[in-house]
Amino acid sequence: MKTRAITGVFFLAVMIASLLTGHYPFGIFYLLLALFCQYEFYGLIKGAGYQPNYSAGLLNGAFIYIVFALVSASHAVQPVMFLLPVTLSAIFIQELFKKSDTPFQNIAFTFLGLLFTTMPFTFFHAMAYTGPEFNFHVPLGFFVMLWANDTGAYLTGVKFGKTKLFERHSPKKTVEGFIGGVVIAALAGYILSIFYTELEWKQWVAIAILISCFGTLGDLVESMFKRSINVKDSGGILPGHGGLLDRFDGLLIAAPIVYCYLYFISI
Repeated sequence: MKTRAITGVFFLAVMIASLLTGHYPFGIFYLLLALFCQYEFYGLIKGAGYQPNYSAGLLNGAFIYIVFALVSASHAVQPVMFLLPVTLSAIFIQELFKKSDTPFQNIAFTFLGLLFTTMPFTFFHAMAYTGPEFNFHVPLGFFVMLWANDTGAYLTGVKFGKTKLFERHSPKKTVEGFIGGVVIAALAGYILSIFYTELEWKQWVAIAILISCFGTLGDLVESMFKRSINVKDSGGILPGHGGLLDRFDGLLIAAPIVYCYLYFISI
C-alpha cells in the first residue's frame, strides 16, 4: 500500500508538472507516455503469440504524434504529414522480411497499437491548442474530471452498487456506480468552470459527461482486451498500480471524443 501511494503521488506530480511548465515539457512527456503505452500493448500482444512490428510501429507512433503536435500548435497543415502513407507502408514492408505464420495478424495488431494507444494521446495533446495558443486548462480539467468520475464511481458502487454494468468484462462495475461517477464528474466540471472561464459551465459539464461515458467505455474495452489474452495487469512499470494502459484506459476513447466536441464548439 505504501509503495502504491508513493508511486501514485510521484507520477501525479510529474504529470501535473508537465502540464504547468509549458509547451515543450507537455509535448515531450505525453509523447513518451504514448510510446510506453504502445510498447506495453505490443508486449501483451507478443505474449499472446503474435509478432507485432515493434520498430516500424513505434517509429510511426512517434511520427504521428509529432506531426499532429505541429499541426495543433501551428493551427495549419504541415506538409510533412503527407509522408505518413510512406512511413506507414514500412509496417507492411517489414513483415515481408519476417518468417511468420500470421503476417496479417501481426500487421493488424501493429496498426491497432497505433490506433488504440498513440492516437488518443495525440488528441489529448491537441486539447491544449483548441484556443489561439497553448493553454493547460482543458488537459488538466480533463484529468480532474476523469479522476472525479473514477472516484465517484468507486465510492458510489461500494455503497449502493447492486446492478452489474458489464459483468462479463468488469464484474465490479455497477450501474449505480456509473451514475455516481457521472454526477461527481459533472460537479467537478462545474467547479472547474468557476476558475477556468474560457468555457461556459454547460460546456465543462458536457465534457464531464462525455468523459464519464467514454472513459468507462475505454476501461471496459481495456478489460475486454486483457481478458481476451488472459492477463490481469497490462504491465508492471508502476509499482502497485500495474501498467500504463491500466492507468490511462479511461483516456483512450474519451480523449478523441472530447477533442471533437471542443473542435465543433469552437468553430
